[in-house]
Amino acid sequence: MELMILATKNSTPIIGQISVVMGWIMNGIYKFLDGLFGIQNLGLCIIIFSILIYLFMTPLQIKQQKFSKLSSVMQPELMKIQKKYQNKKDQVSMQKMQEETSAVYQKYGVSPTGSCVQLLIQLPILWSLWHVIQNIPAYVGSVKSVLDGVASQIIGVSGYTNILQDFITDNKMTRVRLILEGETATSNSVIDFLYALSPAQWDKLGDMSQFAGFSDAINSTASEISHMQSFLGLNIADMPWNYITAVVAGGSILLAIAALLIPILSWGTQVLNLKLMPQAAQNDDGANPMASSMKTMNMVMPLMSAFFCFTFPVGLGIYWISSAVVRSVQQVLINRHLNKMDIEVLINENMKKIEEKRAKAGLPPQKITNQAHQSVKNINKVEKGNSGSPEAERAKKVEESYKKAAAAKPDSITAKANLVRTFDERNKKK
Repeated sequence: MELMILATKNSTPIIGQISVVMGWIMNGIYKFLDGLFGIQNLGLCIIIFSILIYLFMTPLQIKQQKFSKLSSVMQPELMKIQKKYQNKKDQVSMQKMQEETSAVYQKYGVSPTGSCVQLLIQLPILWSLWHVIQNIPAYVGSVKSVLDGVASQIIGVSGYTNILQDFITDNKMTRVRLILEGETATSNSVIDFLYALSPAQWDKLGDMSQFAGFSDAINSTASEISHMQSFLGLNIADMPWNYITAVVAGGSILLAIAALLIPILSWGTQVLNLKLMPQAAQNDDGANPMASSMKTMNMVMPLMSAFFCFTFPVGLGIYWISSAVVRSVQQVLINRHLNKMDIEVLINENMKKIEEKRAKAGLPPQKITNQAHQSVKNINKVEKGNSGSPEAERAKKVEESYKKAAAAKPDSITAKANLVRTFDERNKKK
């Protein structure tokens, strides 16, 4: 799939609107650094931008990790149900399996789609974040204004579309494609082209006879934009592979080492991030096909990231590294917070939320929790001699949490729900 860099803003519903908001943030960061400190550095802007966005998503990350922690406790019970109905494909058995699985989720006060909801919220944000970083001229006005002058002069040259297309082909600029209106490239498309140029490509552009009339403007623009794109000696529009291969022609070894660190750090930081996540520690069961698949994916994805970093602009590598570092720090803090939190506390929090939602809907909250409580008795029957197993201990703790609910305040929702449960139990005995 060919990656296009577009100066025009994303017009996709939802993604486009979120990208605009993120563009304001990115532009604000650039103006803040430039106005207060005189720093015009897009690499630093990308790092700060990544930090702010992931900090904003911290509440979503915490919710997702709470679900993951409960999932690790629920997994043995869910596997037990699956094993129980493994070879039973009749409609009655499938219905009972669904009921018992639903009962486990209800027991812990979570929804089977709980993790998916968090991901659905995060994905548009992450996609918009990616779009802003790879389309900086569309959102950072100061960058676009630097390129506007040369872009206008290029458009004034007869046959400029074919000239630029040949330049793109000759220099193997595979991530840039001219967007045409009729038979000519748009102004924004030319800005895309200019922003994607490496320092060496700017030199080639300035030496072209077709643009000799404004070669000085090309050189001064190249100097100004290169200053903005420079990060630790590397140009964020250039590829690490170019710095590495340039050593053969007498290029800087130090820059080649710095460029090589981009894919290495991208791989390393993502591996660290995956190891810190609770899911990573649970995917070591070779007998579970899904677990094996996840383990393989966790190994392959960081390697793919490192591979792509060699031929992607340095700026995207900086984004991958900075975002992985932020997620890792974020994950360490979340893990500490969750490790101090008892499973029963999480369950009680979920139960309260369920009760509040059902109360607003005019439904008796205990109707769900009581049904789950009764169904789970059949699921969690402990075999003789296994009363000390982890599953039995967890079942016992959850059972105790239900008993504690009986001591609720007289006027609380839980107390009213308990009255309903007592009434139901009395009717069953009659």
